[in-house]
Amino acid sequence: MPLRPPPAAPDLRRRSLVTAAVLSASGASLLVSGCSGDGEDQDAAEHTPEAERLRAAEAGRRRTLLERYDATVAAHAPLAARLKPLRTAVARQAEALDGKSRRGRGGAAASARPEKEKRPEVPAKEKDALAALAEEERQAADRHTAALAGAPPELARLLASVAAAGAAHAYLLGEKEEA
Repeated sequence: MPLRPPPAAPDLRRRSLVTAAVLSASGASLLVSGCSGDGEDQDAAEHTPEAERLRAAEAGRRRTLLERYDATVAAHAPLAARLKPLRTAVARQAEALDGKSRRGRGGAAASARPEKEKRPEVPAKEKDALAALAEEERQAADRHTAALAGAPPELARLLASVAAAGAAHAYLLGEKEEA
């Protein structure tokens, strides 16, 4: 039985490629436009009482974590330089979550805790303090992730990024310091 070469592939012409590209682009634009909803409906969903309560609760979680960072730095001053960027990120996250929920009501300053309240307890050893902080970040990230299901789209995106940052912070806090 003689071997025959495989049949030749159909000749693709420039016109065929351009047509395929145009059809692909128009199909993609239809898909994208189908995914975007009415901006007014989305904006209204972001400001429902449930969304505002969720936003305020999640902002409170970030502020509680911020207090944990402050207490850890107060108990272990040598860790201040290592924790400063993480603490700054947590503060910004709290502001982002708190800002929209407290518009016109005094912002984060209105919800700040009184100075007399007791600071969180911090382990005596630096290694244990970092481990405790890492665990707090992990738990906060898990809670933010769990809250995604009931959040409107914009808040869900914000919570997802905050949860991802919290997971990264937990990882960084668990790393051994390079000598």
